[in-house]
Amino acid sequence: MGAMKLNERSVAHYALSNSPADHMGFLRTWGGPGTSPTPSGTGRKCWFVLKGNLLFSFESQEGRAPLGLVVLEGCTVELAEAPVPEEFAFAIRFDAPGVRPHLLAADGPAAQEAWVKVLSRASFGYMRLVVRELESQLRDARQSLALHRHSCRKAVTSRCKSQAPDHLSQGLENGHSLSRDCSPIGLVEEVGNRPAGRGLTECELQDPASFLLGRGQSPVSPETSCFSTLHDWYGQEILELRLGWQQRAQRSQPECEEQDRP
Repeated sequence: MGAMKLNERSVAHYALSNSPADHMGFLRTWGGPGTSPTPSGTGRKCWFVLKGNLLFSFESQEGRAPLGLVVLEGCTVELAEAPVPEEFAFAIRFDAPGVRPHLLAADGPAAQEAWVKVLSRASFGYMRLVVRELESQLRDARQSLALHRHSCRKAVTSRCKSQAPDHLSQGLENGHSLSRDCSPIGLVEEVGNRPAGRGLTECELQDPASFLLGRGQSPVSPETSCFSTLHDWYGQEILELRLGWQQRAQRSQPECEEQDRP
């Protein structure tokens, strides 16, 4: 594996740019890859800034030039023992042979846990694993949604098939059957069989929709989905009104003839 070459000026510009940092804070260091070993003791306290998979170290928080850079690829982050007691240390260990681990220590257990977490997730290798896992979850969610929609369609279809005989039996119970053109034969027979001279009730003088609803039938029911059926159903009201008018006219005609006799 060849050595990675970085442009120092570009790296320094990126370190000092206004791009947001993923994490930052003071850490104590005892040296690392590419730096001379730090003698055992208190170590060196520096300001660290994490941007993406790059960990920069500065002399202070106001430092204008990075002291060091750690590329967080091909490495693991784990807890470690610090040379100084009561230090909350962790190490960045690289897979390459002969490379010393980078030993760091935080001020407390909360800071130590936060640094270990963000450094472990900073590499592109980790991001690839996250993306693959999310893609797998997305495929599973799409398959589950497709199965749910298929089940819903089957349930709706089964419900419609089970309700179809109910509509037919309801139509027969209402005293009429349905012809091939969806016309209610029973309603026509009922009007034609009305005894002569029978007056119209208040319910029958209502609008056609109320008239049909009063007979247990609906002009917008599934049996009246065609225009010809709607036309015939609404026409029954007009036929019945005309029949009543003719009957009243026939009864009043003999009375007029008796009055006209000398």
